[in-house]
Amino acid sequence: MYITTGDKEAASLVERARELAATTGGTYVARNRTSLPKLLEQYAVQEILVVLKGRARLFRKDASELEFHPSMGFVRSKRVLRGEPDPMLEAGAVREGDTVVDCTAGLGSDSLVFAVATGVQGHVIACESSEPLYTLLLDGMSHYESNEPSIDEAFRRIELRNQDHLELLRSLPDQSCDTVYFDPMFREPMMDSSAIKPLRNYANAHALAEESVIEAKRVARKRVVMKEKRGSTEFERLGFQVLDRANAKTLYGVINVETGS
Repeated sequence: MYITTGDKEAASLVERARELAATTGGTYVARNRTSLPKLLEQYAVQEILVVLKGRARLFRKDASELEFHPSMGFVRSKRVLRGEPDPMLEAGAVREGDTVVDCTAGLGSDSLVFAVATGVQGHVIACESSEPLYTLLLDGMSHYESNEPSIDEAFRRIELRNQDHLELLRSLPDQSCDTVYFDPMFREPMMDSSAIKPLRNYANAHALAEESVIEAKRVARKRVVMKEKRGSTEFERLGFQVLDRANAKTLYGVINVETGS
């Protein structure tokens, strides 16, 4: 993964970009007032990560730029801190102190909510197979700052992995976490979602494999949860019981490992 800065190459940004490259095994390249399309052409790469003050973004010539931001994850986390319910947490029976494996981290919105809910005694592992997304997420989780210190701290607690989730699940012992969560790219895109559309250009688009669900059931103590579009045949194909919510466009499917159902 190639990493650079914005046009203004402040020393702090250059240091941050270099550290990110060293941590991820990527390559830092000086911007030198070169346009991003020119950099892609110069280094013969498909995408490049741009480190900016207070934020970072992925650039690809043929796609929309993708900037790190927890989006609705921040709003949901504030609600959780106020003691309000969250459908995802209810679906996963997530409690303070739990261990959760988020197999499809994306931009970390759901992982953040899990980290807030499980608290300082909990443990959230966020797995992202896409190297560009992983790099963006690693930088974002490390440097994101809001007006809610507890939310920023929750981001820092997340253990981020850059690997295929099936590989991760296979490496985990039986019943070693409470909840395993999947939010794969929907088989039928929700075209009205402006937040998800740019993500599709960088995310792993493969359908969830049955073997991943089998491994998740072995690893989980409580539940395996999958998010999908209302009416998706993926719920039935993979053996999830749908938790219906009136007027919701997306639903959660659950496999309750505790009861064997």
